[in-house]
Amino acid sequence: MAVVAVWKCDRDGAMFDNKKDAEEHDKMLELAANITSLIERHVDGISEEVGEEIGLLLAKRRENLAKACKGKPEILLEEEEETSADDDRVTPLAANQ
Repeated sequence: MAVVAVWKCDRDGAMFDNKKDAEEHDKMLELAANITSLIERHVDGISEEVGEEIGLLLAKRRENLAKACKGKPEILLEEEEETSADDDRVTPLAANQ
């Protein structure tokens, strides 16, 4: 029987094959939660679901958002690839059986 080491993110249960990717994912989710909290405090009438979607969107695109704030706002209009690198790092549960 083979033993496979995996790291599980406490926030959403995502599984990763290395600790660095798991910690990066966890930091992104923490940023998304904080953005969501900020939005919900300052925007009246926004639903929790919409706030979470906005928080995740901004957290996932934090690098482009930082570039836009530094004088390149057009970068936010560029299309990103449909499959992100984050999706490649998640280890499906079925693969660990």
